[in-house]
Amino acid sequence: MFPKQEVVAMLLAGGQGSRLGVLTKKLAKPAVPYGGKYRIIDFPLSNCINSGIEAVGVLTQYQPLVLNEYIGNGQPWDLDSMNSGVQVLSPYQQINGADWYSGTANAIYQNMNYIERYSPDYVVILSGDHIYKMDYSKMIDFHKSNNADCTVAVIDVPLEEASRFGILNTKDDGSIYEFEEKPKNPKSTKASMGIYVFSWNKLRKYLTEDAENPNSSNDFGKDILPTMLNKGERMFAYEFEGYWKDVGTIESLWESNMDLLDPKVTLNLRDESWKIYSRNPVMPPHYVSSDAKIQNSLIADGCNVYGEIDFSILFSGVNVAKGAVVRDSIIMPGATIEEGAVVQYAIVSENAVIGKNAVVGARPESIVDKGEWGIAVIGDNIHIGNSVIVAPKAMIDKDIEGEV
Repeated sequence: MFPKQEVVAMLLAGGQGSRLGVLTKKLAKPAVPYGGKYRIIDFPLSNCINSGIEAVGVLTQYQPLVLNEYIGNGQPWDLDSMNSGVQVLSPYQQINGADWYSGTANAIYQNMNYIERYSPDYVVILSGDHIYKMDYSKMIDFHKSNNADCTVAVIDVPLEEASRFGILNTKDDGSIYEFEEKPKNPKSTKASMGIYVFSWNKLRKYLTEDAENPNSSNDFGKDILPTMLNKGERMFAYEFEGYWKDVGTIESLWESNMDLLDPKVTLNLRDESWKIYSRNPVMPPHYVSSDAKIQNSLIADGCNVYGEIDFSILFSGVNVAKGAVVRDSIIMPGATIEEGAVVQYAIVSENAVIGKNAVVGARPESIVDKGEWGIAVIGDNIHIGNSVIVAPKAMIDKDIEGEV
């Protein structure tokens, strides 16, 4: 018998993340490294424990191996108690034959037994691909004070970008009267963050009805929320202020990492009052040669830097050889940049090797046709040979042999 929990959090971490290309070829999107010593999933997990939520279900599906190993027993996030903590929930064969999750709502429906064991009053639905700090307890208090059935977190976006998001139109009291999915002419700038608080008795009812509907796509945004709205349930928008970034594309992942180097950005990862926890290997301090040049960069433990680093993020165990140059780039754990190599506006994934005098990526001003420019991406364990040139926007998932 499990002790009652007022709140259970369900973290959707099963998406393929196809827009991240080679970075998620062997990796679930929430397991993608971020910010020198984190993975994306560290943010919602840390938000949960900092918000006082002790029962967290993590729903995995696509390439879950690294993510499962990383979460482990939940100890780095203090989510390892005997009767609650974090639980990885993978799809499984049931009596009626259902197995793979057919949508976000179906994923929660298939794991209602996990939720029921805690007899919660409220369920928080979270996404595993956002970078932000948020006190979910304040959103839950807002939900309670409005006697709401569902509360949706929203963030104000520029009007010119609103058509990229699901937009919520609200009355003066914050109640939602309309959902618009990527509207051409948005009526408001309140974009859904994909974070929901539900009263469990209502969510259970609508999940069950949705599962029985053969015409449903079993999705929260497309099915559950519109159905609840049409039925006249009490639904409110909770306005969030602070840094939030959906890192579902190469460009947004790169931008969010670079934001950490911008003093104007409000995401403070050194704030001990709202710590972002992570599981990291024990590494020696980084070593910086007397000949190295480093400007406005983040260098993690275990790095050895002999070359030039400018406006870049180096994860643990990265080696940058003498004469190598890294600018405006993200170099993930264990990667090596050999002598004379130049890496610019690029993401180099885990344990990749950039050979001597190779060139990866380019500065945007050096490209005449701006449509040909973008972030170059090197997949994990890939070897780029000596003197090889990797064009901007390229995604490399196979070794490229160079000069011997």
